[in-house]
Amino acid sequence: MKAELARGLARLAELGRLRPYPEQQALGADFCSNDYLGLAADPKVIVAGQEALAEFGAGGRASRLLAGGCPLHVQVEAAAAEWLQAEGALLFASGYQANLGLIASLAGRGDAIFSDRLNHASIIDGAALSRARVEIYEHLDPEDLSRRLERSRAAGRKLVLSESIFSMDGDAAPVDELLEVCARHDAWLILDEAHAVGLVGKEGRGHAASDHPRLLARMVGAGKALGVGGGLVLCDRVLRDHLVNHARSFVFSTAVVPALAGSLLAAIERCRSMDAERIRVLDLAARLAKGLELSCPAAAILPYVLGEDQRAVTCAEDLLSQGFHVRAVRPPTVPEGSARLRLVLHAHNRVSEVDALAAALRGKASAAVESPAPAPSETLFVVGTDTGVGKTVVSAAILRAWRRTQEARYWKPVQTGDENDSLRVAELSDADGASFPAPVWSLPLPASPHQAAAAAGVAIDPVEIQGRLAELRRHRDPLVVELAGGIHVPYALEVGGLRLQIDWLAVERPPLVLVARSGLGTLNHSLLTLESLRARALEPLALILVGPEHVENAAALRQLGEIEVIEMPSFNELTAESLDRWIDRVDLCRLLRTKP
Repeated sequence: MKAELARGLARLAELGRLRPYPEQQALGADFCSNDYLGLAADPKVIVAGQEALAEFGAGGRASRLLAGGCPLHVQVEAAAAEWLQAEGALLFASGYQANLGLIASLAGRGDAIFSDRLNHASIIDGAALSRARVEIYEHLDPEDLSRRLERSRAAGRKLVLSESIFSMDGDAAPVDELLEVCARHDAWLILDEAHAVGLVGKEGRGHAASDHPRLLARMVGAGKALGVGGGLVLCDRVLRDHLVNHARSFVFSTAVVPALAGSLLAAIERCRSMDAERIRVLDLAARLAKGLELSCPAAAILPYVLGEDQRAVTCAEDLLSQGFHVRAVRPPTVPEGSARLRLVLHAHNRVSEVDALAAALRGKASAAVESPAPAPSETLFVVGTDTGVGKTVVSAAILRAWRRTQEARYWKPVQTGDENDSLRVAELSDADGASFPAPVWSLPLPASPHQAAAAAGVAIDPVEIQGRLAELRRHRDPLVVELAGGIHVPYALEVGGLRLQIDWLAVERPPLVLVARSGLGTLNHSLLTLESLRARALEPLALILVGPEHVENAAALRQLGEIEVIEMPSFNELTAESLDRWIDRVDLCRLLRTKP
């Protein structure tokens, strides 16, 4: 296992994505931390923590349900609820734990979660832990959300998850529109206000009104504008009692230490009266954006996108040498091709520092662009329920549709058997097969990748496939990726690591389509495959049934699978022209919501 871990780290280093352990705090003007109002160093906040430490001791002692904690925890919750105008609040050890406990306790099998494509990792992980079906809607797109909710009417609970200010892009969610969509579709909104509360709204209350009937809960990360730590869920009393009984990250975690609770109580009181500091932060953010000719951010975060990973790293290092504490943010934290500097403004930043940072960055602005939402057509995976279900023909059809208006490529990471799927796709899509990326492994035995590799005397290293995909994504042209066989086909049999193809999918989280046969057996195989994908928060754009028309199976899968079903017939003669007629008839790009 250690050798596998070492190979993975070496691969990250090759890609320029190895994160060094920060042994000491970098020096320089702070344009990096989330301490927007400077409360982490506020004397009243510090003294309150010291007094709590002296009165109640150093530790939380136990879970709060096992007599852990102290009276300050209840006082913090009451103060937060009164400030943010909610019936109740519950204090968690961190914002991450708050999102995990909140989301996972509210949804389960039979329910559906709808998550903005750029949501924070804690939201993504909470959704995955819930075991509910997870759909990713396009960033800041209420219409896409509405379409997905419309076709999920049979789901039990329907939760919509969004940040109010997004942590890497600094843009604001259309909260009112999301709430309106939730009201129309009997869904509930959970809003992560970590980067909004303290900075926007009256008294820094954030973006949302707590009394909206479709706003189920708000999460406030208390380590941002409040400058301390912990996470608060704001909700009504019924949901608060539910969390006390069902949120595992609350029930089974030691209470936050008294010093943190004491400091947090003081920070809430201080934050409410810091209107001048809030205005200063927003003014400085607007000033820096103007100096860099970028759109004004919604709060304190301004992304300065440089594209290439190494360019962002080099730029951050250069700025540090000039006295600016700025960090580079790279994939997978942000989408491929959008490595950036995450510039953060604070009340303690001086105007002269902001202007100097803008001047230092202007010389590097030739490749900087506004932060883009990731296009779903950049990389599209074609996966199947089984082997021989028609994935290669579907891949060729998608590629042919794309190539009507732009260059596009096809890649099969592992090719087994004598057939050359790249050449077949090239023939059907009217493309130059020589320009397609070669498989990482081409194995002569027509069998599962792990078995074909063993027969050839080699071992497939999924980390190498990951690295190759990262390289291919740097190319401008969109890419269709076809996997071998079904999603549970193994690359390797060793315990741990990315053994199965679905393990890799769960890491990459790409847009994908699922291909299945139209006839006998498809109901069981398709529904099991959908359940397996959704358990890992992977939602196909569509299910494509290949073979003789079977109206009953298609109808059943639309209803039971709650998914767009597209039927591809058995062609009398499979040619580029016959694919063209089918592409036009079903309007393929529109159905898959990809860009032609």
